[in-house]
Amino acid sequence: MNTVLARDLQTSRRSQIDTMARGWLGLILLVGVALFACWLVGTRSLDIGSDTETYAGFFENLVQGVPETRLEPGFVYLSYALYQLGLDVTGYQFALFALLLVLVALAVRRYQRYLETPVTWQTLLCASLLLLFVSPMFTNASINAIRQGLAAPLVFVALLAFHRRQWGGFFLAGALAASLHLSSAMYLVCAPALLLSTRWLRVLAAGAFLAYVSGLSMLAVRMATPGFYDVVMEYTANPLYRSGVRVDFAVFTIFWYLLPHLLAPLIQAGWRQRIMDSTSVYLVMSLPFFIIGWGFFSNRYLLPAWLAVSMILAAVLCHARIAPLRNPLLIRIGLLASCAVFYVYVSRGIVI
Repeated sequence: MNTVLARDLQTSRRSQIDTMARGWLGLILLVGVALFACWLVGTRSLDIGSDTETYAGFFENLVQGVPETRLEPGFVYLSYALYQLGLDVTGYQFALFALLLVLVALAVRRYQRYLETPVTWQTLLCASLLLLFVSPMFTNASINAIRQGLAAPLVFVALLAFHRRQWGGFFLAGALAASLHLSSAMYLVCAPALLLSTRWLRVLAAGAFLAYVSGLSMLAVRMATPGFYDVVMEYTANPLYRSGVRVDFAVFTIFWYLLPHLLAPLIQAGWRQRIMDSTSVYLVMSLPFFIIGWGFFSNRYLLPAWLAVSMILAAVLCHARIAPLRNPLLIRIGLLASCAVFYVYVSRGIVI
Protein backbone atom coordinates (compact mmCIF):
# COMPACT_ATOMS: atom_id res chain seq x y z
CA MET A 1 0.00 0.00 0.00
CA ASN A 2 2.77 2.39 0.96
CA THR A 3 4.67 1.43 -2.16
CA VAL A 4 1.66 2.25 -4.37
CA LEU A 5 1.15 5.57 -2.60
CA ALA A 6 4.80 6.48 -2.97
CA ARG A 7 4.68 5.58 -6.67
CA ASP A 8 1.58 7.77 -7.18
CA LEU A 9 3.25 10.69 -5.40
CA GLN A 10 6.35 10.27 -7.52
CA THR A 11 4.27 10.17 -10.71
CA SER A 12 2.33 13.27 -9.64
CA ARG A 13 5.55 15.12 -8.80
CA ARG A 14 7.07 14.17 -12.14
CA SER A 15 3.93 15.36 -13.94
CA GLN A 16 4.10 18.71 -12.15
CA ILE A 17 7.76 19.12 -13.08
CA ASP A 18 6.99 18.28 -16.72
CA THR A 19 4.15 20.82 -16.76
CA MET A 20 6.39 23.52 -15.30
CA ALA A 21 9.15 22.71 -17.78
CA ARG A 22 6.73 22.94 -20.71
CA GLY A 23 5.43 26.22 -19.34
CA TRP A 24 8.90 27.73 -19.10
CA LEU A 25 9.90 26.46 -22.54
CA GLY A 26 6.71 27.92 -23.98
CA LEU A 27 7.40 31.25 -22.32
CA ILE A 28 10.97 31.28 -23.67
CA LEU A 29 9.60 30.60 -27.15
CA LEU A 30 7.10 33.47 -26.87
CA VAL A 31 9.78 35.88 -25.65
CA GLY A 32 12.12 34.82 -28.46
CA VAL A 33 9.43 35.26 -31.11
CA ALA A 34 8.43 38.63 -29.65
CA LEU A 35 12.05 39.87 -29.66
CA PHE A 36 12.51 38.77 -33.26
CA ALA A 37 9.30 40.50 -34.36
CA CYS A 38 10.18 43.67 -32.41
CA TRP A 39 13.63 43.72 -34.00
CA LEU A 40 12.10 43.26 -37.45
CA VAL A 41 9.54 46.05 -37.08
CA GLY A 42 11.79 48.32 -35.04
CA THR A 43 14.73 48.30 -37.46
CA ARG A 44 12.68 48.72 -40.65
CA SER A 45 13.72 51.62 -42.86
CA LEU A 46 11.62 54.76 -43.06
CA ASP A 47 10.44 53.90 -46.57
CA ILE A 48 8.70 50.71 -45.38
CA GLY A 49 5.18 51.65 -44.40
CA SER A 50 3.40 54.68 -45.80
CA ASP A 51 3.14 56.34 -42.38
CA THR A 52 6.52 55.33 -40.96
CA GLU A 53 8.30 58.54 -41.94
CA THR A 54 5.45 60.64 -40.54
CA TYR A 55 5.64 58.92 -37.15
CA ALA A 56 9.42 59.19 -37.12
CA GLY A 57 9.22 62.92 -37.85
CA PHE A 58 6.64 63.40 -35.10
CA PHE A 59 8.87 61.57 -32.62
CA GLU A 60 11.97 63.58 -33.50
CA ASN A 61 10.03 66.84 -33.11
CA LEU A 62 9.30 65.96 -29.48
CA VAL A 63 12.67 67.57 -28.71
CA GLN A 64 10.63 70.81 -28.58
CA GLY A 65 8.19 69.35 -26.05
CA VAL A 66 4.62 68.12 -26.44
CA PRO A 67 3.27 69.82 -29.59
CA GLU A 68 -0.22 70.88 -30.58
CA THR A 69 -1.36 68.10 -32.84
CA ARG A 70 -4.42 66.32 -34.15
CA LEU A 71 -3.03 63.08 -32.73
CA GLU A 72 -4.84 61.61 -29.75
CA PRO A 73 -3.52 62.59 -26.30
CA GLY A 74 -2.92 59.02 -25.14
CA PHE A 75 -0.64 58.36 -28.07
CA VAL A 76 1.07 61.75 -27.79
CA TYR A 77 1.96 61.34 -24.12
CA LEU A 78 2.99 57.73 -24.68
CA SER A 79 5.38 58.92 -27.39
CA TYR A 80 6.67 61.71 -25.19
CA ALA A 81 7.34 59.27 -22.36
CA LEU A 82 9.32 57.06 -24.75
CA TYR A 83 11.26 60.10 -25.96
CA GLN A 84 12.07 61.05 -22.38
CA LEU A 85 13.59 57.59 -21.92
CA GLY A 86 16.20 58.60 -24.49
CA LEU A 87 15.07 56.30 -27.30
CA ASP A 88 15.92 57.00 -30.93
CA VAL A 89 13.54 56.33 -33.84
CA THR A 90 14.49 52.65 -33.96
CA GLY A 91 13.85 52.31 -30.24
CA TYR A 92 10.55 54.13 -30.67
CA GLN A 93 9.39 51.77 -33.40
CA PHE A 94 10.58 48.80 -31.31
CA ALA A 95 8.70 50.03 -28.23
CA LEU A 96 5.43 50.73 -30.10
CA PHE A 97 5.39 47.26 -31.62
CA ALA A 98 6.30 45.69 -28.27
CA LEU A 99 3.30 47.50 -26.77
CA LEU A 100 1.10 46.14 -29.58
CA LEU A 101 2.20 42.60 -28.70
CA VAL A 102 1.49 43.25 -25.01
CA LEU A 103 -2.01 44.48 -25.88
CA VAL A 104 -2.60 41.43 -28.08
CA ALA A 105 -1.53 39.23 -25.15
CA LEU A 106 -3.98 41.12 -22.91
CA ALA A 107 -6.78 40.67 -25.44
CA VAL A 108 -6.06 36.94 -25.69
CA ARG A 109 -6.14 36.67 -21.89
CA ARG A 110 -9.52 38.41 -21.74
CA TYR A 111 -10.79 36.23 -24.59
CA GLN A 112 -9.64 33.10 -22.75
CA ARG A 113 -11.67 34.19 -19.73
CA TYR A 114 -14.64 35.03 -21.96
CA LEU A 115 -14.55 31.48 -23.35
CA GLU A 116 -13.98 29.97 -19.87
CA THR A 117 -11.74 27.44 -21.57
CA PRO A 118 -9.18 25.05 -20.06
CA VAL A 119 -6.84 25.80 -22.97
CA THR A 120 -3.86 27.63 -21.51
CA TRP A 121 -3.25 31.30 -22.18
CA GLN A 122 0.15 30.45 -23.67
CA THR A 123 -1.29 28.04 -26.21
CA LEU A 124 -4.12 30.38 -27.23
CA LEU A 125 -1.62 33.26 -27.52
CA CYS A 126 0.73 31.15 -29.67
CA ALA A 127 -2.15 30.24 -31.98
CA SER A 128 -3.29 33.88 -32.14
CA LEU A 129 0.20 35.16 -32.98
CA LEU A 130 0.59 32.41 -35.58
CA LEU A 131 -2.52 33.63 -37.39
CA LEU A 132 -1.71 37.32 -36.87
CA PHE A 133 1.80 36.93 -38.30
CA VAL A 134 0.44 35.43 -41.52
CA SER A 135 -2.16 38.21 -41.80
CA PRO A 136 -1.27 41.24 -43.95
CA MET A 137 -3.77 43.18 -41.84
CA PHE A 138 -1.54 42.73 -38.80
CA THR A 139 1.41 44.00 -40.81
CA ASN A 140 -0.69 47.04 -41.65
CA ALA A 141 -1.29 47.61 -37.95
CA SER A 142 2.44 47.24 -37.29
CA ILE A 143 3.93 49.57 -39.91
CA ASN A 144 1.11 51.80 -41.24
CA ALA A 145 -2.00 52.29 -39.11
CA ILE A 146 0.05 52.22 -35.91
CA ARG A 147 -2.28 54.18 -33.62
CA GLN A 148 -5.32 52.26 -34.74
CA GLY A 149 -3.35 49.04 -34.49
CA LEU A 150 -2.56 49.78 -30.85
CA ALA A 151 -6.20 50.61 -30.13
CA ALA A 152 -7.63 47.54 -31.91
CA PRO A 153 -6.93 44.89 -29.21
CA LEU A 154 -8.45 47.24 -26.60
CA VAL A 155 -11.59 47.62 -28.74
CA PHE A 156 -11.90 43.82 -28.79
CA VAL A 157 -11.42 43.70 -25.00
CA ALA A 158 -14.04 46.43 -24.50
CA LEU A 159 -16.66 44.68 -26.63
CA LEU A 160 -15.98 41.31 -24.99
CA ALA A 161 -16.59 43.02 -21.64
CA PHE A 162 -19.81 44.61 -22.93
CA HIS A 163 -21.04 41.25 -24.20
CA ARG A 164 -20.59 39.82 -20.69
CA ARG A 165 -22.17 42.92 -19.10
CA GLN A 166 -18.86 43.86 -17.44
CA TRP A 167 -19.41 47.60 -17.62
CA GLY A 168 -16.27 48.68 -15.77
CA GLY A 169 -14.03 46.73 -18.12
CA PHE A 170 -15.94 48.10 -21.11
CA PHE A 171 -15.49 51.74 -20.14
CA LEU A 172 -11.86 51.35 -19.07
CA ALA A 173 -10.73 49.50 -22.20
CA GLY A 174 -12.87 51.77 -24.38
CA ALA A 175 -11.38 54.93 -22.88
CA LEU A 176 -7.84 53.65 -23.37
CA ALA A 177 -8.60 52.67 -26.96
CA ALA A 178 -10.11 56.08 -27.76
CA SER A 179 -7.08 57.82 -26.21
CA LEU A 180 -4.90 56.02 -28.75
CA HIS A 181 -7.19 56.44 -31.76
CA LEU A 182 -10.44 58.37 -31.72
CA SER A 183 -12.08 56.10 -34.29
CA SER A 184 -12.39 53.53 -31.49
CA ALA A 185 -15.44 55.49 -30.31
CA MET A 186 -17.35 54.26 -33.39
CA TYR A 187 -17.12 50.65 -32.25
CA LEU A 188 -18.07 51.57 -28.68
CA VAL A 189 -21.17 53.40 -29.95
CA CYS A 190 -22.18 50.24 -31.80
CA ALA A 191 -21.72 48.08 -28.67
CA PRO A 192 -25.45 48.16 -27.67
CA ALA A 193 -26.12 45.96 -30.71
CA LEU A 194 -24.67 43.15 -28.57
CA LEU A 195 -27.79 43.40 -26.41
CA LEU A 196 -29.78 41.97 -29.32
CA SER A 197 -30.31 38.27 -29.76
CA THR A 198 -28.00 36.56 -32.25
CA ARG A 199 -30.83 36.36 -34.78
CA TRP A 200 -31.66 40.04 -34.65
CA LEU A 201 -28.01 41.03 -34.67
CA ARG A 202 -27.58 39.09 -37.89
CA VAL A 203 -30.64 40.83 -39.34
CA LEU A 204 -29.15 44.21 -38.39
CA ALA A 205 -25.75 43.31 -39.87
CA ALA A 206 -27.35 41.94 -43.06
CA GLY A 207 -29.33 45.16 -43.46
CA ALA A 208 -26.19 47.25 -42.88
CA PHE A 209 -24.30 45.14 -45.42
CA LEU A 210 -27.00 45.55 -48.09
CA ALA A 211 -27.28 49.28 -47.38
CA TYR A 212 -23.53 49.62 -47.83
CA VAL A 213 -23.06 47.60 -51.04
CA SER A 214 -26.09 49.28 -52.63
CA GLY A 215 -24.71 52.74 -51.82
CA LEU A 216 -27.72 53.51 -49.64
CA SER A 217 -25.67 54.16 -46.49
CA MET A 218 -23.48 56.68 -48.32
CA LEU A 219 -26.56 58.40 -49.78
CA ALA A 220 -28.31 58.47 -46.40
CA VAL A 221 -25.33 60.06 -44.61
CA ARG A 222 -24.86 62.61 -47.41
CA MET A 223 -28.52 63.66 -47.26
CA ALA A 224 -28.98 63.54 -43.48
CA THR A 225 -25.65 65.01 -42.35
CA PRO A 226 -23.79 66.61 -45.26
CA GLY A 227 -21.20 68.11 -42.91
CA PHE A 228 -20.27 64.69 -41.55
CA TYR A 229 -20.25 63.29 -45.08
CA ASP A 230 -17.70 65.94 -46.08
CA VAL A 231 -15.53 65.13 -43.05
CA VAL A 232 -15.44 61.44 -43.97
CA MET A 233 -14.68 62.14 -47.62
CA GLU A 234 -12.01 64.75 -46.91
CA TYR A 235 -10.22 62.85 -44.13
CA THR A 236 -6.91 61.50 -45.52
CA ALA A 237 -8.16 62.15 -49.07
CA ASN A 238 -5.72 60.61 -51.54
CA PRO A 239 -6.11 60.54 -55.33
CA LEU A 240 -4.08 57.32 -55.45
CA TYR A 241 -6.65 55.48 -53.34
CA ARG A 242 -10.16 54.64 -54.51
CA SER A 243 -13.00 55.92 -52.35
CA GLY A 244 -16.66 54.98 -52.60
CA VAL A 245 -18.34 51.63 -51.98
CA ARG A 246 -15.85 48.76 -51.69
CA VAL A 247 -17.85 45.63 -52.33
CA ASP A 248 -14.65 43.57 -52.15
CA PHE A 249 -13.95 44.70 -48.58
CA ALA A 250 -17.58 44.11 -47.58
CA VAL A 251 -17.69 40.56 -48.96
CA PHE A 252 -14.25 39.82 -47.48
CA THR A 253 -15.50 40.93 -44.07
CA ILE A 254 -18.64 38.79 -44.19
CA PHE A 255 -16.55 35.81 -45.27
CA TRP A 256 -14.53 35.99 -42.04
CA TYR A 257 -17.77 36.04 -40.04
CA LEU A 258 -19.08 32.99 -41.86
CA LEU A 259 -15.85 30.99 -41.72
CA PRO A 260 -16.00 30.07 -37.98
CA HIS A 261 -19.63 28.99 -38.50
CA LEU A 262 -18.62 26.83 -41.45
CA LEU A 263 -15.92 25.28 -39.27
CA ALA A 264 -18.29 24.79 -36.31
CA PRO A 265 -18.69 21.01 -36.86
CA LEU A 266 -14.92 20.68 -36.36
CA ILE A 267 -15.03 22.39 -32.93
CA GLN A 268 -15.39 20.36 -29.74
CA ALA A 269 -19.03 20.41 -28.71
CA GLY A 270 -18.38 21.79 -25.23
CA TRP A 271 -16.80 24.99 -26.56
CA ARG A 272 -18.57 25.41 -29.90
CA GLN A 273 -21.34 27.72 -28.69
CA ARG A 274 -18.99 30.02 -26.76
CA ILE A 275 -16.81 30.54 -29.83
CA MET A 276 -19.88 31.12 -32.01
CA ASP A 277 -21.11 33.70 -29.49
CA SER A 278 -17.81 35.58 -29.81
CA THR A 279 -18.38 36.01 -33.54
CA SER A 280 -21.15 38.45 -32.58
CA VAL A 281 -18.44 40.76 -31.26
CA TYR A 282 -16.69 40.58 -34.65
CA LEU A 283 -19.97 41.38 -36.40
CA VAL A 284 -20.47 44.50 -34.27
CA MET A 285 -16.88 45.56 -35.02
CA SER A 286 -17.75 45.55 -38.73
CA LEU A 287 -20.78 47.87 -38.40
CA PRO A 288 -18.85 51.19 -38.58
CA PHE A 289 -17.47 50.17 -41.97
CA PHE A 290 -20.94 49.43 -43.31
CA ILE A 291 -22.02 52.90 -42.18
CA ILE A 292 -19.10 55.09 -43.38
CA GLY A 293 -16.77 52.73 -45.20
CA TRP A 294 -17.02 54.64 -48.46
CA GLY A 295 -14.35 57.23 -47.63
CA PHE A 296 -10.64 57.04 -48.36
CA PHE A 297 -8.63 54.24 -46.69
CA SER A 298 -11.88 52.59 -45.66
CA ASN A 299 -10.03 49.34 -44.91
CA ARG A 300 -8.82 50.99 -41.71
CA TYR A 301 -12.38 50.99 -40.38
CA LEU A 302 -12.15 47.20 -40.60
CA LEU A 303 -8.73 46.81 -39.02
CA PRO A 304 -9.94 46.00 -35.46
CA ALA A 305 -12.38 43.39 -36.77
CA TRP A 306 -9.84 41.82 -39.09
CA LEU A 307 -7.34 41.51 -36.23
CA ALA A 308 -9.96 40.10 -33.86
CA VAL A 309 -10.89 37.34 -36.29
CA SER A 310 -7.37 35.90 -35.97
CA MET A 311 -7.99 35.40 -32.24
CA ILE A 312 -11.40 33.84 -32.92
CA LEU A 313 -9.91 31.43 -35.45
CA ALA A 314 -7.13 30.67 -32.97
CA ALA A 315 -9.86 29.56 -30.55
CA VAL A 316 -11.33 27.36 -33.30
CA LEU A 317 -7.89 25.80 -33.80
CA CYS A 318 -7.26 25.24 -30.08
CA HIS A 319 -10.66 23.55 -29.63
CA ALA A 320 -10.59 21.46 -32.80
CA ARG A 321 -12.06 17.97 -32.62
CA ILE A 322 -9.09 16.74 -34.69
CA ALA A 323 -6.44 16.26 -32.02
CA PRO A 324 -3.32 17.07 -34.11
CA LEU A 325 -4.72 20.50 -35.01
CA ARG A 326 -4.92 21.54 -31.38
CA ASN A 327 -1.61 19.95 -30.37
CA PRO A 328 0.32 22.64 -28.44
CA LEU A 329 3.66 21.47 -29.89
CA LEU A 330 2.42 21.73 -33.48
CA ILE A 331 0.92 25.15 -32.76
CA ARG A 332 4.29 26.36 -31.47
CA ILE A 333 6.06 24.94 -34.52
CA GLY A 334 3.52 26.78 -36.65
CA LEU A 335 4.28 30.00 -34.76
CA LEU A 336 7.98 29.64 -35.57
CA ALA A 337 7.14 29.07 -39.26
CA SER A 338 4.85 32.12 -39.29
CA CYS A 339 7.82 34.32 -38.33
CA ALA A 340 9.23 33.73 -41.82
CA VAL A 341 5.95 34.92 -43.37
CA PHE A 342 5.92 37.99 -41.13
CA TYR A 343 9.50 38.74 -42.16
CA VAL A 344 8.50 38.75 -45.83
CA TYR A 345 5.46 40.93 -45.17
CA VAL A 346 7.35 43.55 -43.17
CA SER A 347 10.51 43.64 -45.29
CA ARG A 348 8.44 44.11 -48.45
CA GLY A 349 5.74 46.29 -46.91
CA ILE A 350 2.93 43.90 -47.86
CA VAL A 351 -0.35 45.10 -46.33
CA ILE A 352 -4.09 45.09 -46.97
